Amino acid sequence: MEHMIQLHIEKLPENVYLATSDEVPGLVAQGRTIQETIEIARDVAKKLIESKSGVGFAALAPTREVFDYPVIVAS
Repeated sequence: MEHMIQLHIEKLPENVYLATSDEVPGLVAQGRTIQETIEIARDVAKKLIESKSGVGFAALAPTREVFDYPVIVAS
């Protein structure tokens, strides 16, 4: 089953990106680029969700058919 979670990504002074999520407690991912950070966060979220399923972990809603997706466009 697929789930959609919101990531909070910030650039740190060390020129790396840090991702966290209020929806998946314990999710912390760091990468050199935004894309790398998202990929790492996806893997961490999957493992956290799998490890906590059935142990009182708040169920996440399944992925919807329609959703908003932010896109950064450089000009």
